[in-house]
Parts: sequence; C-alpha cells; structure tokens
Amino acid sequence: MTEILFYHLTESKLEDALPPLLDKSVERGWRVVVQTVDAERRDALDTHLWVYRDESFLPHGTDAGDLAAEQPVLLVADEGNQNAATVRFLVDGANPPPVESYERIVFMFDGYDQQQLEAARGHWKRLKGEGHSLTYWQQNRDGRWEKKA
Repeated sequence: MTEILFYHLTESKLEDALPPLLDKSVERGWRVVVQTVDAERRDALDTHLWVYRDESFLPHGTDAGDLAAEQPVLLVADEGNQNAATVRFLVDGANPPPVESYERIVFMFDGYDQQQLEAARGHWKRLKGEGHSLTYWQQNRDGRWEKKA
C-alpha cells in the first residue's frame, strides 16, 4: 500500500524545506518526481535546486529536458513520470495522479496559503475516505517536522 504523507509548511518556504527531503530521498536510492502546478513554477524550482546550498549537489532535471528518464529527481508540471519514480512530491496544491502507482506520496503545502490549505484538506478527506493510511507532519518553531496525526 502507498505511504501518504502531508507536510504542512508553517515556518519556512517550500524552497527551504523541499531540498533536504529530496537529498534524503536520493541518499536512500529513491527515484523521485516533484509535481508543480505549472511549467513556470517547475522551472523556478529547477533553478533554485542548482543553487540552494553551496556545498550541495542535487542531481535533477525537468520533464522538458532531453535526459528526463535518467534523472533521479525529475521536476514536472503535470502527472508525468518519465523517470519511473516510486516517490512523488506534490507541491503548491498540485493534483495527484492515482496514488497506487507509487510507494510514497508526499503533499507539501504552505500553511499561509488558503488555496493550498483547502486543496490539502480535500486530498486528505478523499484519500482517508478511500481507506488509505495517512500521516500528517507540521513544522515546529525550529522548522523541524513533528508528526501530528
């Protein structure tokens, strides 16, 4: 069964919280796809992941690139999965593809964006109603993740 996690951003921006989670995923040998809401946001995250930390290198690409299928982390603006990822991050309120196609689905949403909050609540309610096991994580004041449900 797919592990489904909800990450509620309250103390940092997605640009600060996402890269460490992607780093850990790559360290574990997972192939990851990150789904954004549109191509502009995908491209902005792509640029950010190249420069977010001087001492880090996160191998990644976008679905617009020639080597999309070979990327350990692939940024997409739709439901595509050209790199055969088993882990999918959904950011900024992106709508998920069928969750059964993945080992892990991670919803990351901004706690100060009403539209993202409502979308996350809707996904939670629907997936819970379908019988999935869900986990909810929220940032504490230090920006660390605490399991709340």
